[in-house]
Amino acid sequence: MYYFASDIHLGGGDRTSARRVERRFLQWLSEIEPTAEALFLVGDVFDFWFEYGRVVPKGFVRVLGRLAEMTDRGIRVVMLTGNHDMWVGDYLQKECGVEVYTTPQTISLGGKTIYLAHGDNMNIKGQPLLRLMNVCFRSRILRAIFSWVVHPDLFVRFGQWWSGSSRKSHGEERDVKFLQPLVEYAEQYAAEHPDVDCFIFGHMHIIHSVPASKPIWFMGDWHSTPNCLVMDEQANITQQILD
Repeated sequence: MYYFASDIHLGGGDRTSARRVERRFLQWLSEIEPTAEALFLVGDVFDFWFEYGRVVPKGFVRVLGRLAEMTDRGIRVVMLTGNHDMWVGDYLQKECGVEVYTTPQTISLGGKTIYLAHGDNMNIKGQPLLRLMNVCFRSRILRAIFSWVVHPDLFVRFGQWWSGSSRKSHGEERDVKFLQPLVEYAEQYAAEHPDVDCFIFGHMHIIHSVPASKPIWFMGDWHSTPNCLVMDEQANITQQILD
């Protein structure tokens, strides 16, 4: 069985909600561990993450330990970065055995070719400010400057404030019309890459599926509705809302 989740936003919100989400995510990891061949975390696992050379953010120790246990048992754990945790280094790979990718990935599972992406910087040609922010935030040079100039306590505090503001901008409820740019992106990509069988995105905090010839799946965030996608032995994908 293959499992997919995104937008857990660990550490986000107030202390009570952050701990509630962490506990539910840990419970889910325990539930899937006996049957999981691989786990794919499709961005924004953390509400904010930034690595210095020898420093990582406080918290998440239970989740990091559980992921390390899963990889030690031979379960493949793959993480694609999102706009909240794009500043990863090598910590998750070296300490937890997690495969980390900073760009969309095309993967083959159960005879299906799946295009996997968080979705935060796709089809944004008409949004110059957003494009500029993406270039700046993904700059290795700027990341190095921050890590040498800004004290970790100050930068993490700023990052948590920024991440909280960004997450709240999604609003309590979003209409599926906000998914259209990613739907258009997927349709164009599918036309150019006919070998792709389906698409999986996060980022928009909307649980939805587009039942086209090349299905498009969107996963929601865990602070409102814990959810996941599951691919079974017959390569059927189902969307699940967790209790």
